[in-house]
Amino acid sequence: MKLRLGILLLAVGLLLGACSSPLEQPPEEQTPETGAIPIRVFAQQDAGQNLQTNAFSRYLERTYGVKFTWDAIPYEGAKEKRQISLASGNYPDTYMLTAYIDQFSKAEELRYGKQGIFLPLNDLIDQYAPHIKAAFAQNDALRELNTAPDGNIYGLVSYSECFHCSYPNKLWLNRKWLDKLGLPMPKTTADFKRVLEAFKNGDPNGNGAADEIPLSGSTEDFGVHIVPFLMNGFIYDDDRDYLMLKNGRVDTAANKPEWREGLAYIKSLYEEGLIDPGAFTQSADAYRKLGDNEGIEILGAGAAMHPEIFVGGETGSNRSRDYAPVPPLTGPHASYAVHDEGGINPGAKFVITNKAAPEAQIALIKMIDYIYTPDGQIHAESGEKGIGWRKPLPGEQALGKGVKPLFAGLVKPEGSPPANTGWVGTGHFYMPKSYRDSWVQGTDIYAPDGYERRLQAATELYAGKEPKELFPAWNVWVDDASAQQANMLETNLKNYIDQNTLQFITGAQDLDAGWEAYVRGLDDMGLSAYLAIMQKGYDDYLHTRAR
Repeated sequence: MKLRLGILLLAVGLLLGACSSPLEQPPEEQTPETGAIPIRVFAQQDAGQNLQTNAFSRYLERTYGVKFTWDAIPYEGAKEKRQISLASGNYPDTYMLTAYIDQFSKAEELRYGKQGIFLPLNDLIDQYAPHIKAAFAQNDALRELNTAPDGNIYGLVSYSECFHCSYPNKLWLNRKWLDKLGLPMPKTTADFKRVLEAFKNGDPNGNGAADEIPLSGSTEDFGVHIVPFLMNGFIYDDDRDYLMLKNGRVDTAANKPEWREGLAYIKSLYEEGLIDPGAFTQSADAYRKLGDNEGIEILGAGAAMHPEIFVGGETGSNRSRDYAPVPPLTGPHASYAVHDEGGINPGAKFVITNKAAPEAQIALIKMIDYIYTPDGQIHAESGEKGIGWRKPLPGEQALGKGVKPLFAGLVKPEGSPPANTGWVGTGHFYMPKSYRDSWVQGTDIYAPDGYERRLQAATELYAGKEPKELFPAWNVWVDDASAQQANMLETNLKNYIDQNTLQFITGAQDLDAGWEAYVRGLDDMGLSAYLAIMQKGYDDYLHTRAR
């Protein structure tokens, strides 16, 4: 399930981009000498992949004179397996990870870099990677994401300028049900409650049974948590660490009176049976079963970055088209939308370790430099032309307005075996807007090949609705001396907030009687120390930008 979701937002999305410059020619393939450079790689792979025999893996081996040995692990338990790999001391020459499955955090990247386990890539990039070097020179955001406070580049992010991913916490409402009940699209938190009540009591699916589920979500990522969308009518909920900025000072949203008001509102929805209890416990697969319910629609509204996370697609039901995006709701104090920097996960998907021989280091950075070209990126993610992708046909349009189309996706017939031609998420390295915009996209937004256009239009409803002051979590580095403490505090505080949020909403803990004790608990767990560390990180970030 996680692969499919990842592909939907980083391939459905990815299969839609642009590049106005001509394609660079790939390196000429060489005939490897008998003594090919051995490179041991740690990576995650889906059940349909085999990185050892993969066509792109073989291409790199032929072209750069290397021989890969793969430590390939499944997606399930990826983080734990990756941590065990490094802790064992018997780690590989390089990690090439899939960012939407698992990667190194910024704290890990800095810690292992300082320890000498991850090699600085600066000199390798300067000498052997002209495309990476040029991308850093042209793109300040990319350079900042990859550069540690000490000036070293210990790893590379998976960079994708994905507009629809940058506002992940959308809500999708069953438009057919709205029309049947004669209701307008809700604009306020009060409007939304009335719509959910009508969905619950008005038999909008017309089967005479009270089987409608007004609102649901799930516990994974991809904008599927229901609390942030609802809370943002009261106070900004970043769906990350509950951090906010006010007059340049880092603070938490989770102990403010507005947060308490938001909890009371969401609790009122839960008490009236308007929120599916499973939204707080179920997997993405279980969530999708609600949207794909056999026979008749039962789901009124779903939280998700895009609707095919929870409905349509595999069943062929075309129910996805029934769901329209709900603009950010206006509540008593706010009307915010959660914003992430292009949906980019800060950290490192690619590192070279101190196990790699000098010739392996050079070969690796040359490979990644190739993937930093449009031709290399399409080759890495989608594989061979004619199998994973094709050239545009006359008359086909690119996603970007006025952009020349360069690539078109190929949809495999249902039931056909995996092509094993590209690396998919392992190959996601550099996908700027110019690349994404050059993908062919149909003009019918409800057709499969027009899905990205639909998501672009939906995201316009959310764009610019984030707070004017926004804590840039993706760019803030915590210094090495404080990183371990910050990581522990962040984990403990987030778990505490999440647990109490759920208990207050479901009534397991009384909101009125328990609020003050909850706030004291945040203080006792070291909230002020955590905020001080993040404030220093933010101040350092501002200082670095000003230089």
